[in-house]
Amino acid sequence: MKKMGENGVVKNYQQVSNFPSLEVSLELQNHGVSKCLDDDGRIKRTGTVWTASAHIITAVIGSGVLSLAWAIAQLGWVAGPVVMILFSFVIYYTSALLADCYRHGDPVCGKRNYTYMDAVRANLGGFQVKVCGFIQYLNLFGVAVGYTIAASISMMAVKRSNCFHSSKGKKNPCHMSSTPYMIMFGVAEILFSQIPDFDQIWWLSIVAAVMSFTYSSIGLALGIAQVAATGTFRGSMTGISIGAVTETQKIWRSFQAFGDIAFAYSYSIILIEIQDTIKSPPSEAKTMKKATLLSVMVTTLFYMLCGCMGYAAFGDQAPGNLLTGFGFYNPFWLLDIANVAIVIHLVGAYQVYCQPLFAFVEKWASQQWPKSEFITKNIQVPIPGFRPFNLNLFRLVWRSAFVVLTTLISMLLPFFNDVVGLLGALGFWPLTVYFPIEMYIAQRRIPKWSTRWVCLQILSIACLVISITAAVGSIAGVVLDLKKYRPFKTSY
Repeated sequence: MKKMGENGVVKNYQQVSNFPSLEVSLELQNHGVSKCLDDDGRIKRTGTVWTASAHIITAVIGSGVLSLAWAIAQLGWVAGPVVMILFSFVIYYTSALLADCYRHGDPVCGKRNYTYMDAVRANLGGFQVKVCGFIQYLNLFGVAVGYTIAASISMMAVKRSNCFHSSKGKKNPCHMSSTPYMIMFGVAEILFSQIPDFDQIWWLSIVAAVMSFTYSSIGLALGIAQVAATGTFRGSMTGISIGAVTETQKIWRSFQAFGDIAFAYSYSIILIEIQDTIKSPPSEAKTMKKATLLSVMVTTLFYMLCGCMGYAAFGDQAPGNLLTGFGFYNPFWLLDIANVAIVIHLVGAYQVYCQPLFAFVEKWASQQWPKSEFITKNIQVPIPGFRPFNLNLFRLVWRSAFVVLTTLISMLLPFFNDVVGLLGALGFWPLTVYFPIEMYIAQRRIPKWSTRWVCLQILSIACLVISITAAVGSIAGVVLDLKKYRPFKTSY
């Protein structure tokens, strides 16, 4: 139907009262600007299956892959691969449920949820929104700490491999502190954190994804070479034996291995943010499910190869960090390339994870103090040959302070395996399983005690038990590490 607008302009509306966003879209079409804007009035999204997959792979194939050989060593040839495959199925299934929650109501025309918290607010509301926000942003903060630790370990590995190589068999322990390397990584992140929005780091994600494949492939190749050199597949069906470790350590380590595997697959906390970069049609949920399936298949293949070949190469002595645990054998230059690739990847992965947290704080600050020029004003900084850069003083101060804080905490707790396991345990159940399942039940109005409802709840409870056991194992590991650690002084 036709409706008279302001200044006598006739606007062509259809009967879409249930979806006001469509009215906006139709109005924009009549003014010839729909080619530039989406149905919510924002600049048209350009993301595809490939860019979404790049974001996911950047987030998933991170430092977690390096601890998988150690995790399989704790569980053995039977339980290790089985647990990894089960985690991949759970991650894919719950991610598909979460993708359906991007739009509230109608999957094509419903109101968009720009963040994970927006989705929880739209589908569950109440106190659960605050709980979700606290867990999500605490987990993102923790990931930043974990990635800083992992990057410093890889930078030290490059330095130590060259130290061992130059000593040519001489007894040189090549000890060094991780602190300077964490500071170097922090300085790089302060610079990259000034990229304003999530959708502007697609190029960084692609570079990081390429790097992740590079070092994963090198780790796999070195594992194969090690097996070929020894002529045997090491390891056992049940993992590290009691005797090499105590019975209590075996239990704690097995629990921690669950956390390491969970961390290696963790990306649900930024799934909605990634989905918000995807163009439509087809629907964002359909594209996101394809990207999720592709990414989970690729990462699981790499994880199985890297984890299993690492365990086959080292057996019960599998290192906590695969590429720094080869003992700096030749070719040392190949290990250097792999560890440099890890550092480059982690620079990008840090941003992929932290951008949602940056955006949340900046949005909150602008709502609290909308008239503050310190918070809202952008300063045009000319860059020769490029478009001017919009410098925001609040963004500069807040993001720099965040990076400094995560770097300081990393210096205090440089325990790669235990921190990775703890992060995986804390974030896995609530963010990867509980909230996606509960939001899906609410959105699809699945009847309580129906067969599907019961099955979803059983899955949720089972994953809760896994998360609790993994957290206990990781905390026990951190406690043991702290007994022999001296902050800022311990060298490796």
